[in-house]
Amino acid sequence: MGEKLQPLPIVDRVIRDLHGRVVNSADLGDFTLGKELQAHVAEFKANKPFHSPKVFEETMHSAVLRVLDFLEKRHHACLLGLGMHPFLKLDEARVWSHRDRQIYDALGRIFNLSQHGWLNIQSFQLNLSYANEGEAVRLYNALAEVLPYLAAIASSSPIYESKVGEFLDNRLYFYGVNQKEIPSITGDIIPEPVDSFEDYEKTTIRRYSEDLAKVNAPKCILNKEWLNSRGAVLRSERRALEIRIMDEQECVKSDVALSCFTRALLKGILRGTEQQTPHQVLVENLGAVIRNGLDAEVSHPKGATAREVCRYLLEVAEREASKEDRQFLWVVKKRIEEGSLSNLILRNVTKRMQKTSLEEATLGVYTALTKCLEDNKVYT
Repeated sequence: MGEKLQPLPIVDRVIRDLHGRVVNSADLGDFTLGKELQAHVAEFKANKPFHSPKVFEETMHSAVLRVLDFLEKRHHACLLGLGMHPFLKLDEARVWSHRDRQIYDALGRIFNLSQHGWLNIQSFQLNLSYANEGEAVRLYNALAEVLPYLAAIASSSPIYESKVGEFLDNRLYFYGVNQKEIPSITGDIIPEPVDSFEDYEKTTIRRYSEDLAKVNAPKCILNKEWLNSRGAVLRSERRALEIRIMDEQECVKSDVALSCFTRALLKGILRGTEQQTPHQVLVENLGAVIRNGLDAEVSHPKGATAREVCRYLLEVAEREASKEDRQFLWVVKKRIEEGSLSNLILRNVTKRMQKTSLEEATLGVYTALTKCLEDNKVYT
């Protein structure tokens, strides 16, 4: 981000300066800095799995500081997390135009890429490894049960194009409609239950690949598991489940907290004997959460609102969490009780608007959020 948090489409230049030439990613030791579809968005990815949340926090905060120092010295720029950029205008955004651009060209012939669901979204993607097919299927189906509530806690995208959006989680709303031409790619965001890898291949990957073939999509995007855009997907090449439902947070500590919560929660869900929630009920609950967050009315045996359900899920996670995991769960509890990052942003923007305009109030709050990223400090 540049002056007044202007989005800068310079990821290619940053990778070139770090690596010596423009490539898809630059290996920087403990982590890799990679490109995304949007030329102003970079991916931070660890080069090996973390064996403790503390190592996760230290490694990725160090990565943030290293890139921040480089950006400030070479490009007079900074970093901003969160689910959506508050000021980006679609006609100012650029798509990555180097290696692998044929994939984006192919997508652009089928979908309208000039929309927020393509050009203005960031998510915290958590990978959970699995040992075998049975464990993968159980994790995948268990994740569907909790995805609406992870979204409620992790929402951080209340403002875009300098205006307050209609939804509390605008990223997820736009994410859900950005591929409406081929709806089978995103499905209902909540993944449908499966009973095997073969079932997943048949009901998900093969289905959207056949739909893409009907519109003469090129081979570079056919039968690709990474194209699945549900809130959780199976990534067989890395033997992991990739969770995409959560908005990016304000600092590494908050992302680590969501990881600890999710991992412990799934242990409890898998250990329990609760009846599986019908898919359509989960879809309706997610829709309510996208609009109203923790205050959403939901259908669940443990509560009538998403906040009540999240309190129950936190109890499950606390019982299963390791000693190290518990050191981060206070962040999740704080979000459940005081509001998600979306709630906090709106609350503080509203306070500032007593003395200034919406745009200046937004700039003030989001500038503070860039400092949270640098200092690894949870926003209040």
